[in-house]
Amino acid sequence: MTYKEYEGIIEKRMKSARFKHSKNVAKEAVRLAKKYGADVEKAEIAGILHDATKETPEKEQMELIEKAGIVLTPLEKSSHKLWHAISGAAFVQVELGITDPDIINSIRYHTTGRAGMSLLEKVIFIADFTSAERDYDGVEKLRKVADKSLDEAILEGMSFTIADLAQRKLTIAPDTFMGYNEVTFLAAAKDKKKK
Repeated sequence: MTYKEYEGIIEKRMKSARFKHSKNVAKEAVRLAKKYGADVEKAEIAGILHDATKETPEKEQMELIEKAGIVLTPLEKSSHKLWHAISGAAFVQVELGITDPDIINSIRYHTTGRAGMSLLEKVIFIADFTSAERDYDGVEKLRKVADKSLDEAILEGMSFTIADLAQRKLTIAPDTFMGYNEVTFLAAAKDKKKK
């Protein structure tokens, strides 16, 4: 399928504000992919599809997850906010026939991040944070960091997520902690080499 075909499918699955966000993420993903050398076509597709099930009823999301053979951890089961990323990955496999693991993982981990993220996963993670309509406190800073270094933007984005969730006393996905620790460790090793 082409990007335009995926866009048509997504438009029918969500309200106009979410569709606008999805198009903005796809556009930002293309920009970041070009800048950092990721596959531009995959970035655009993963960007438009990343929130495919965000407005899908929870029962239907769980059915998609089960159909794809994904077993949720107890924390994932109790964190309904994480379901759309997991069910979105299931949706693109089960309903759209996408088999590319990089696109699937980019959708699955666009909210939490994780250790060992591929270049495409990083691009989608940051594109979701920095898409054009985003206006939260700190988004301009993150956009500037993303233009300088994708890894620094990942660290900034994960730091923001962890602080925000901790402040609101919400659970934090282990994948986020693992990703944060990995990026922090790599940044420290890089700084050490410079000295």
